[in-house]
Amino acid sequence: MGQKKEHSNLIKEHLKKRGITQTWLSKELGISFSITNAYVCNRKQPNLTTIFKVADLLNVSPKELVE
Repeated sequence: MGQKKEHSNLIKEHLKKRGITQTWLSKELGISFSITNAYVCNRKQPNLTTIFKVADLLNVSPKELVE
């Protein structure tokens, strides 16, 4: 039978490269730190709208944020 493929995001890597904190990102996105942390630690996956917002804030392509 088919297995569900887990997707992971690369937000954490891009934040680290740019020296940006999760706190800053959560404020810019207008969401709680706990939700931002869940995205960064891959406990929860952001929807496409959020991925595009994060990509815009980090000045990267949305494709660079997902595997």
